[in-house]
Amino acid sequence: MTEQSFDLTRRETFDSFTPVTIRFSDQDSMGHVNNVSIAAYVEVGRTMIVQGLLDRFDHPGLDFILARVVIDYKRELHYPGTVEVGGRLIRMGSKSLTSGYGIFLGNECVATSESVNVFYDMNTRSSVVPPQDVQDAVRELIAG
Repeated sequence: MTEQSFDLTRRETFDSFTPVTIRFSDQDSMGHVNNVSIAAYVEVGRTMIVQGLLDRFDHPGLDFILARVVIDYKRELHYPGTVEVGGRLIRMGSKSLTSGYGIFLGNECVATSESVNVFYDMNTRSSVVPPQDVQDAVRELIAG
């Protein structure tokens, strides 16, 4: 299977958006929304996508753990306002899932992110190959 490339700076790349309110406390000493807050916005989007995927199946003990997050900051962001976090699945590994995100203020992309989550068995406390139905669903979502 050939790996697809997704432009995370474009709203049309995403089917799913999660609104996040910018809080006063998200600002740094320069009056910009700080990098830790941007990471928290990505976390909100990631939780909606990844947990939403798991909620579709009845596999007790199957979960995800976060292995990697990369964020590219595109422009300044300021309080007050609401951003929309676009999210999508972009890659499936043997035990991992990569998801991509765009953070938008209106139509302007202010940051992009990729996260790698590892399928994890909470009972054995180890990474696992996901069940076939989960693999099939992930591949279908990636293909669109």
